[in-house]
Amino acid sequence: MDSTWDPAVWDTVAGVLGRRHCKRSFVDKPVPRDVLERVLTAASAAPSTRNGQPWQVSVLRGPARQALADKLCAEFDRGVGQHPDYANRLPDPDPATEERARVAGTGVLLAKGIERADQAARQAHLRDNLRFYGAPVEMIMHLPPAAPPGLFLEMGLFLQNVMVGLVACGLGSCPQFSVAGYPDVIRSELGLAPGRIVVCGLAVGYPDETAPVNGFTPGRAELPEYVRWHEG
Repeated sequence: MDSTWDPAVWDTVAGVLGRRHCKRSFVDKPVPRDVLERVLTAASAAPSTRNGQPWQVSVLRGPARQALADKLCAEFDRGVGQHPDYANRLPDPDPATEERARVAGTGVLLAKGIERADQAARQAHLRDNLRFYGAPVEMIMHLPPAAPPGLFLEMGLFLQNVMVGLVACGLGSCPQFSVAGYPDVIRSELGLAPGRIVVCGLAVGYPDETAPVNGFTPGRAELPEYVRWHEG
């Protein structure tokens, strides 16, 4: 056994990583600002090219959070189509990727008691995204205009740190590309500079563990499905 191997440390890290999955229902309990600051500070240890640290976060709580949710829902209710700043899906995904997405999407709906044919309930589910699933905190992640793909990678590293840090503090979260579907509304409401790229939202709060939707965890690919060893 490697002398640097510390089972206790590994169990802690693996346990936190394993507990992170999307939460879509939250209890009515405020999240202290100092807890959020602690997590965001620790997350800044994420690597970035030449230590550029391109990530920016707008944290919305209280009336500011409600105001943004109201405006996003108003766009949705008017039937305004979403036009995110970037694409987050392959135009022609491979069958395995498409099947995982189908199973995950169906699992969330069934956990909420929504049948696939129930269009009204499905619309309400989509709208619930834009009210951040009732979470008391919403974080908006954004990047500089014309950010190259590498900056999205760096934002992803930071975002993962945030989500894992939240779990370690007893909190839950759900990253939301859906919120980025109305970037002009977000830029206007938050006073972001023109051209800032809205990457995603992150709903944050204390998860309601009695909600069936929070008990649903999609399956993960087995190691051989995504790792190929080159050793010879």
